[in-house]
Amino acid sequence: MKIGFHTDAFNSHAFSFEKALAWARANDVHYIEPGLIDGVAWIHGLGYFPHVALYEDPALLREKMATYGVRFSQVDAAFPLSGVDGPSRGLPYVLKAIPWAAHAGCDHVATTDGLHAPEGLTDDQAMDHMKRSYEQIVTCAEAYRVIVTIEVHGHFTTNPDRVAQMLDFVDSPNLRMNFDTGNTFIAGQDPVAFCERFIDRISHVHIKDVSETLAAAMRGKDTGIAISHCAIGEGVNADNIRTCLAMLRDHGFDGVLSMECEGAGGPLIEKSLAWVRRTLDELNIPHDSTQETAHVTG
Repeated sequence: MKIGFHTDAFNSHAFSFEKALAWARANDVHYIEPGLIDGVAWIHGLGYFPHVALYEDPALLREKMATYGVRFSQVDAAFPLSGVDGPSRGLPYVLKAIPWAAHAGCDHVATTDGLHAPEGLTDDQAMDHMKRSYEQIVTCAEAYRVIVTIEVHGHFTTNPDRVAQMLDFVDSPNLRMNFDTGNTFIAGQDPVAFCERFIDRISHVHIKDVSETLAAAMRGKDTGIAISHCAIGEGVNADNIRTCLAMLRDHGFDGVLSMECEGAGGPLIEKSLAWVRRTLDELNIPHDSTQETAHVTG
């Protein structure tokens, strides 16, 4: 398996994307997952936001990343497709993200639904228009040889029966799941059972723990965690993550495990990285780095 991280880890620390690349190089991590910005934002332009904009040249960015020894595991284009504005805003965004990702050397693009039931639509209506969107998205993904993942993050995607329907919107190997250990847990689901049901469809994984206080306050009341202020391995979801990793191992999964937690400039994500490496070693899961502990960067 391969270890990576979502650049959300450094949102609140005001990292630039290049500073996130430097952190990856310093800690011997070779896969990175940023969000995509469709347009111009001052916080990004000034270098205070660790994501990438679609106006950036993807080939040149790929070359810059190579100098850090880092490549994309996935780019995050997860504007909610289930809302009334899903077809008008989310669909064009994803359709723009797919060719950009291909030119950037990235073969995974994440999509999702909204956190809550969509206003102005019944659930069945929202499912119908998501199906039409995904039909167009997958046609584009097939042309560019990109895998579109449905991230477990919202009202529909944390419901096993609904996300099963979504994965069957189109009969294509280019439509897969981004399994999220934290979002399944906070939504009140059993991450292990969720992983077992969809293990044939999982192509990318978000590893996220949940603090005891957040679980007590929000479990079963929310469907996604924006940023987990908890190092992986230090929360109440750690045993579930370990079990899911063993299941993925036994199923032959060799994709990217993208860590999601608050970076706080380094400490929490570095603790997370050390736990993931140690746990993979304990489970006899080969991974892309034999480094046992992360270096603390200044």
